[in-house]
Amino acid sequence: FISKRSNLTRIKLGLCFCLFTPTDIQTALYELCWQVVQGNLKLDLVTSVLGDMMELREDMPSVLADVFSILDLETSALEEKNKRDHYTQLVGACLFFVPEAILKERLDPETLESLGLIKQAHQFNQKIVKIKTKLFYKQQKFNLLREENEGYAKLITELGQDLSGNITSHIVLESIKSLIGCFNLDPNRVLDIILEVYESRSDQDEFFLSLIKSYMCEPLTLCHILGFKFKFYQEPNEETPKSLYHIAAALLHYNLIELEDLYVHLMPLDAAIIEEHKRDISEAKQIARKLVMVVLPSEKSEDKEKDKEKEEEKNDKPPDNQKLGLLEALLRIGDWHHAQSIMDQMPSFYATSHKAIALALCQLVHLTVEPLYRRAGVPKGARGCVMHPLRSKRAPKPAESFEDLRRDTFSMLCYLGPHLSHDPILFAKIVRLGKAFMKEVKDKMDTLLSCFLSIADQVLLPSLSLMECNACMSEELWGLFKLFPYQHRYRLYGQWKNETYSSHPLLVKVKAQTVDRAKYIMKRLTKENVKQSGRQIGKLSHSNPTILFDYILSQIQWYDNLISPVVDSLKYLTSLNYDVLAYCIIEALANPEKEKMKHDDTTISSWLQSLASLCGAVFRKYPIELAGLLQYVTNQLKAGKSFDLLILKEVVQKMAGIEITDEMTSEQLEAMTGGEQLKAEGGYFGQIRNTKKSSQRLKEVLLDHELALPLCLLMAQQRNGVVFLEGGEKHLKLVGHLYDQCHDTLVQFGGFLASNLSTEDYIKRVPSIDILCNQFHTPHDAAFFLSRPMYAHQILSKYDELKKAEKGNRQQQKVHKYVAACEQVMTPVHEAVVSLHPARVWDDLRPQFYATFWSLTMYDLAVPHAAYEREVNKLKAQIKQIEENPEIPLNKKKKEKERCTALQEKLQEEEKKQLEHVQRVLHRLKLEKDNWLLAKSTKNETITKFLQLCLFPRCIFSSIDAVYCARFVELVHQQKTPNFCTLLCYDRVFSAIIYTVASCTENESHRYGRFLCCMLETVTRWHSDRAIYEKECANYPGFLTIFRATGFDGGNKADQLDYENFRHVVHKWHYMLTKASVHCLETGDYTHIRNILIVLTKILPCYPKVLNLGQALECRVHKICLEEKDKRPDLYALAMGYSGRLKSQKVHMVPENEFHHKEQPARSATPASQQNGPGSTGKPATSTSKTEEGTSEDGDRAKDKSQGTTKPVNKANSAAAKENKTNTKAVKERDDKEKSGKEKKEKKEKTPGSTPEAKAENRREKQRDERAGKEERVVREGKEKTPKADREKVKPEEKSGKDDKVKAGNGEPMEPSRERDAVKEAKSKEKGDRSAVAGSLKSPGPRSESAESERDHKRRKLDSHASPSHSSSVKVSMA
Repeated sequence: FISKRSNLTRIKLGLCFCLFTPTDIQTALYELCWQVVQGNLKLDLVTSVLGDMMELREDMPSVLADVFSILDLETSALEEKNKRDHYTQLVGACLFFVPEAILKERLDPETLESLGLIKQAHQFNQKIVKIKTKLFYKQQKFNLLREENEGYAKLITELGQDLSGNITSHIVLESIKSLIGCFNLDPNRVLDIILEVYESRSDQDEFFLSLIKSYMCEPLTLCHILGFKFKFYQEPNEETPKSLYHIAAALLHYNLIELEDLYVHLMPLDAAIIEEHKRDISEAKQIARKLVMVVLPSEKSEDKEKDKEKEEEKNDKPPDNQKLGLLEALLRIGDWHHAQSIMDQMPSFYATSHKAIALALCQLVHLTVEPLYRRAGVPKGARGCVMHPLRSKRAPKPAESFEDLRRDTFSMLCYLGPHLSHDPILFAKIVRLGKAFMKEVKDKMDTLLSCFLSIADQVLLPSLSLMECNACMSEELWGLFKLFPYQHRYRLYGQWKNETYSSHPLLVKVKAQTVDRAKYIMKRLTKENVKQSGRQIGKLSHSNPTILFDYILSQIQWYDNLISPVVDSLKYLTSLNYDVLAYCIIEALANPEKEKMKHDDTTISSWLQSLASLCGAVFRKYPIELAGLLQYVTNQLKAGKSFDLLILKEVVQKMAGIEITDEMTSEQLEAMTGGEQLKAEGGYFGQIRNTKKSSQRLKEVLLDHELALPLCLLMAQQRNGVVFLEGGEKHLKLVGHLYDQCHDTLVQFGGFLASNLSTEDYIKRVPSIDILCNQFHTPHDAAFFLSRPMYAHQILSKYDELKKAEKGNRQQQKVHKYVAACEQVMTPVHEAVVSLHPARVWDDLRPQFYATFWSLTMYDLAVPHAAYEREVNKLKAQIKQIEENPEIPLNKKKKEKERCTALQEKLQEEEKKQLEHVQRVLHRLKLEKDNWLLAKSTKNETITKFLQLCLFPRCIFSSIDAVYCARFVELVHQQKTPNFCTLLCYDRVFSAIIYTVASCTENESHRYGRFLCCMLETVTRWHSDRAIYEKECANYPGFLTIFRATGFDGGNKADQLDYENFRHVVHKWHYMLTKASVHCLETGDYTHIRNILIVLTKILPCYPKVLNLGQALECRVHKICLEEKDKRPDLYALAMGYSGRLKSQKVHMVPENEFHHKEQPARSATPASQQNGPGSTGKPATSTSKTEEGTSEDGDRAKDKSQGTTKPVNKANSAAAKENKTNTKAVKERDDKEKSGKEKKEKKEKTPGSTPEAKAENRREKQRDERAGKEERVVREGKEKTPKADREKVKPEEKSGKDDKVKAGNGEPMEPSRERDAVKEAKSKEKGDRSAVAGSLKSPGPRSESAESERDHKRRKLDSHASPSHSSSVKVSMA
């Protein structure tokens, strides 16, 4: 290309280079020259091309010189000398078209010397230095000698004249130009004088700024002059005048100078400012550390001396901070843009920590929000001072709408930060604007809402911390905060407490001072000085509530005796402080660093108990919002954590006055069966009055936030969660405690909802029973507990409707309407409960009976007249006491008497109302009872289902339910309910309590013991007097011993259990209770021993009544006392308590022969003709040997099952007899198999391990069997020695027994009733087990099969006698 170039090629090359940019051309030239340096191209050809290119552009020589300059640097660093030579040759060849002057500017002096352009490089360098010095550093004083002072005098006169007339800057500028020309004045000096005059006349901004703008052509010159002025005042004792700051700010504001140019002339340096800020923070932390540390007196004096030295050092006045002075001036004239730029160069809030700057920025914010505040924020009736806007058009525009606040106002407030505290008026304005925004703007814009929340977090709350005791601002701020949801508020409080106080040195100091002051107050807080300490706490809390409450709560967690005085001292808090207190309590409860269990892992930590007590007391006494606390408990339950239910329990107890305890006295329990007024007066240990307002607040929160039903359902589900989800790793004692706490809180909370929610609210929130159980998986007992008030409300509402529809006053009409109302309300419930259990359950129990049992309460069954009378008498005595007290003022006497009288009338009215209600309910039950029990299977199965599905689940639900269950059984008996065997029901309850007791928690044991006590009370009453028994039991179907047909509800005298045999049965029940108690006491298991001791304590009024049983119990309990004294103190305490009370009951115990009629073993049999029907105590009963409990029970159970399908029939029904005859053998074989299998199973269960104690037990059992055999032989010998006449009397009886056996074999079986077996076993206990009871009762042990078979044979032989007074015990297997 180079060798074959032509004119055409040159033209094309020229066109190409014309299209290239200078950078592209420079790159191309560099590549071309570099090829020459490398030796790849010939020098003459490249020189020729470069010469041609010089003609294409004017600046081509300069571009080529730049390329040579780059190559000069590169080749000088190369080691290859030939490349450097190639470069020098290339430059030398180009000298004819590149000017020497350009090369001398660009190339290194050594290169120029090698090219011959200069003589010596050293001399050339010296010459360059001299020229630069002359150009840049030598002052031109060419006119100093020619300047005249008169010119400056005239200049000052011209600038200082009166400017009020028609004088303009243009006219003055022309005069200044004339003076400069006439008197040879220096223009820079003239500019300096103009600035000096402007500084002295800073009010004439418009004139001087216009003059300077017209006079000055270079802003940098003006910056230099201002910089020299600022530098003059940077000496240690100099103070920069405000007028200089003002003119600098004005020049910046009108863009006559640049901030970057002026900023470098100001002192101190940014690095010094940052260092100062760090030093302030470290000093603040040091002060905080000193306040927290315990300092000795000698160290205190040393610290004081050091502090004095530091103060003296501070008194040495440092140089002015000119940057802050300029910043203040900018803010004063409204130049927010430049002020923001300066503050960005400094640490956060450093600038506004200076009061003057903070006030200047506050003033600017005042002006910005003024129009909007006048329109939306001014309260009614308030008159504020009018704010005049800034004259500058470049100042921030005033906000006309809430959206305009985002333009500048919010950013100004963020820069202001905690130092808004300097201007409380502006603080109030911002808060009121926030309130107006929350109220006016319907669709809250998320952006603006988040802006207001940010301002509250970064500005309002920190500013409140720096205000001293300003309660008004606290209340003003609460006016805004209460419009936020509690979630937003708590987030703000969390930021305020945990992050804000570390953001600024002042806040660090304030936090330390607050803690120090809180310590001082809490050390001196007592019950006596609550008022004075409360005022101090109130003052401290207005500004820094989070820090104060955090410390107070930490003290309460350690010292629970502080709760009462602290609660009383909080009455001087503001509304905001109360809300902050609620947050602090929740935060303390949720502290992840604290363990909620004690170190022994068996009890809840004391700090949690203290906080729960505080919650109840504080939330009741003061109007604090509860939503956050209740939501926290709900969230904890959702997470499967039940510890915090303690809080809910305390809150409901204190706010609603509903107390849950299993340690109720009988009087309290009786009062709890009445109306709400009786409950409040006599049902609780501490009468909590004036709970109307607090309970109303609690109710409103639950309804507003839809927490009522979720809390109930979560608690109901959590009961099982405690055991199966939480309980895996926890101690059994703690699991039981948590279960009880969860259950008690559910009962308490449900009681609160039932008594406080209106009918509509309750029905609207509680779903139907099938939805509760099937969809929400609520346990049946809890589901009915929640639904029960709803049914009562609905029935009463429907009853009122029916009464209004048909106006009839007759009592009979009212009762019929009530029954109709019940049918309408309960019919859907009857249909709904069918889905709760398998279909076979309803073969025996009707859904109507099931729903009736679960829907009624003690309020429906009986009126506690004694409790009403007791409370009325108390009020009468109180009135009398008030009248007799002369110290009470008359007006107070009158008020108290009126209050007592009103209460008395309310109680009497309530009693009357309940009496009418109970009468209606009993009438309804009387009508329903015939359809309650179907008894398609045996009565044993019916009773089993009744116990499993109704009685046992409810009797351990609450103390009232325990009483209810016992009374309901009695009521069903009194109503003469068909197919309900009262005797069998009681037998099942008393005969198998071991499994029930073992599966109870501590509180459930209290309730189960109360249930047994009530059941025993009824039995004891019947046992005590023949007349009572004859009246209440003799002709009742519940005491039938022979059942001939399903619908038979009565019988002749021979079918009933007589009084004396009933006494035998009662003795058997007492024996079974003793046997079960001894078994539990001897297991050594903590739960068994604790629960049985609790149960025994509860049933002590009714058991033991027999002396030998009491002695056996006393012996075992004494053994427990000795064994557990040092091992398990709580068991020791329970045992000692029971032992003492048992000893006191000894005087009421009677020997066994007084408790029931006993006959001697050797006595001859009574003739059959002298027997008193089925209640005879003749030979068959007395000769009954001791039978094995488990064997007889299981055998009879098998009989009941086999005979359940073969019901007793009339003798005339021959067809049924024939059918039954074919099944008799199969039934007997199945009975024998089941009996033998169960015997083996029981032996396996009862056989203890091969320990020495077990072997001793086996030996004792054998000895007892041998004694029993001897007694039987004595009986047989007695029979043989009986006179002939007596033997002849016995023969007819034996014959009749044989006839019965023949009938049974011929297909007409008579169902052996459990009642007869119970009496027979009771008799056998009198003989066979008498020695065991009197001596030492042991747990059931293994027995030989031969003894078993012999006893079974005897039992079958004795069963052949038609005595209806014997029944075996029944063993209840609870699911």
